[in-house]
Amino acid sequence: MCRVRLRCRGRRSRHQEHSRSRIGPARSRAVDRAAALRSVPFGGRAMNRPSAPTWTRFFPPAEWLAAYRREWLPSDAIAGITLAAYAIPVSLAYAALAGLPPQIGVYGYMLGGIGYALFGASRQLAIGPTSAISLMIAGTVGALAGGDAVRYAQIASLTAFAVAVLCFIAWLFKLSVLVRLVSDSILVGFKAGAGLTIIMSQLPSLLGIAGGGHNFFDRAIKLSGQLGGIDLLVLGIGAVALVLLLLGERLLPGKPVGISVVALAIALATLLGLPALGVPVTGKIPEGLPALAIPTFGLLAFDDLFPLAAGCVLLAYIEGVSAARSFAAKHGYPLDVRQEFLGLGAANLAAAFGHGYPVAGGLSQSAVNDNAGARTPLALVICSVALGLCLLFFTGLLTNLPKAVLAAIVIAAVYRLVDLRALLRMWQVSRIDFYAAAIALISVLLLGILQGVLLAAIASILLLLARASQPNVAFLGRLPGSGRYSDSARHEGVEPLVGIIAFRPEASLLYINAETILQTVLGELGRSPGVRLVACDLSASPYIDLAGARMLHDLYDELASRKVTFCIVGAHAQLRDLLRAEGLADKTDSGQWLRSLDSLLGDDQASAAQRTA
Repeated sequence: MCRVRLRCRGRRSRHQEHSRSRIGPARSRAVDRAAALRSVPFGGRAMNRPSAPTWTRFFPPAEWLAAYRREWLPSDAIAGITLAAYAIPVSLAYAALAGLPPQIGVYGYMLGGIGYALFGASRQLAIGPTSAISLMIAGTVGALAGGDAVRYAQIASLTAFAVAVLCFIAWLFKLSVLVRLVSDSILVGFKAGAGLTIIMSQLPSLLGIAGGGHNFFDRAIKLSGQLGGIDLLVLGIGAVALVLLLLGERLLPGKPVGISVVALAIALATLLGLPALGVPVTGKIPEGLPALAIPTFGLLAFDDLFPLAAGCVLLAYIEGVSAARSFAAKHGYPLDVRQEFLGLGAANLAAAFGHGYPVAGGLSQSAVNDNAGARTPLALVICSVALGLCLLFFTGLLTNLPKAVLAAIVIAAVYRLVDLRALLRMWQVSRIDFYAAAIALISVLLLGILQGVLLAAIASILLLLARASQPNVAFLGRLPGSGRYSDSARHEGVEPLVGIIAFRPEASLLYINAETILQTVLGELGRSPGVRLVACDLSASPYIDLAGARMLHDLYDELASRKVTFCIVGAHAQLRDLLRAEGLADKTDSGQWLRSLDSLLGDDQASAAQRTA
């Protein structure tokens, strides 16, 4: 069998050499590269292929176009058209939520998708306006625009440009690690607060009343005072649309049900003359593609624009990477999270030049794209072409779309953000995580989306520091009938060590927790008379900073004053280098640093037995 394989390989090699001689060296290299790309799934990397030019890492189409197969085109085309059908009603609704003309939302989907397709790393991620960013724009830009609608739209477009610049800076300096500091528990609370705030902002349009207010509670108070003025016709239209959307989501998951609901609502509104009966509608939407132009600079001072742009970047990156990772795991390809900054920046730059506002990748629209069969980012380009055709020829059909239907679309899209099961699970498993989520939720309800996301980021960092400052210090005992040692607090029946304290810090030894660890060990020493040996097991400590090394110095000095021996075990190579550089080899036996705690205590027990004999 081996000989057969070798002969086949030999024939294949001779055939390839003959082919190279016929097609020439340049063409040969292209064939080899395309073959190497096809040997692995798109997005992966062949182990034995020649390293691609550096620039292709920053321009993904150079790879996925070389690996593209003709049989993928129908799937990408269907996915692109399906995504466009989903995007039309959603983009209109989110633009209304942002306080912008409805066509601005379509511009964001069309141009943002093209920008991401050129530089994004995910195959299935769909880019467009999102509910949270739309509400953030509505809650922040209004105060900056001073009631001027033209200035409002210009500031929204300038914000997209600022988001693009910040994304490029984050990509250049590899700042994706900073965004990871926002914990999952904080995100659960933030999303719940954002979902409730968005729903509350849409209830007036659903009920046919004026509404008002600046935060969730203010809106709720004003809404309750206007309940007597509910327009039953508007409520009926919105309620039916909402029920149809929810049923469609349940019975036809991942399908663009929204476009069918929109078409039905427009037909009924036109046939029944609902605008003449006082039902609010979107009105005439301008035809044609957006005129590309540089955003208007000088509208705002940097310190006014930066918090809004930074909040949008934080939201867009976290939401986009979270969705992209889920699809990358589903389809089995790696995701370059740093490249996502470049893709997000390109999407927002394109949106800014097309008079759009900040865009991001969202799970809902990406699920539509994936379920429709998207194989590559070409689906986003096809979606953009379909949206462009709609802007050129079909905007007149949207004139009689009731605004209550747009409100229903928003509510149906965001109610899942309120994840009560996740909050309940945190309450049962980790009260600290629950309280962190509650802080994020309440801050969004009280302060709004922008202030809420910034406060949530700060709360995540504070929570991380609080946890790092209180590490678990395991005091070890002997497992009965064995030579192994384990945490006395976690295992029943562990035999205490006589005359010995063995402890294992279950964290890195850092400036933020060094004093806590020292006081914990000294406290245990004070409760344990007759101690002759203290052993520090560093096997669970991946890193030690200078403050951690100084703490070990202080512990040695304190134990030496009490005539207690101190030794360190379980230190890996990097820790040993740092301990040696900090002079701990002069105070402790560096030969013990490599040993395991089991080995050290086993030898100590044997020595004690010999002394007794």
